[in-house]
Amino acid sequence: MRRYCLTLDLKDDMALIAEYEKYHTDIWPEIRESITGSGITNMEIYRFDTRLFMIMETDDSFSFDKKAEMDAANAKVQEWETLMWNFQQPLKKALKGEKWVLMNKIFQL
Repeated sequence: MRRYCLTLDLKDDMALIAEYEKYHTDIWPEIRESITGSGITNMEIYRFDTRLFMIMETDDSFSFDKKAEMDAANAKVQEWETLMWNFQQPLKKALKGEKWVLMNKIFQL
């Protein structure tokens, strides 16, 4: 098992944030299938104000490149991502078009 931590910001609008959270209480079945079908075994998203923090646990079959290829070929995932972009905004130092940014682990006890 591997664990990845990623971060992203939401737009600073409490109504949009509430709507974003509502979408995540019952994600579309196709999105759930896309996540689990890529080798992600557990995913959690936490929020503080506008900052999101995602923890992903994966099996050995997972790769970010494979997930990106699968997502690009899946119309429902593209629809979801377009919808989510209404609520999200990139981090200041994110690359152009980059949403979730992989974080570097700096400590482990």
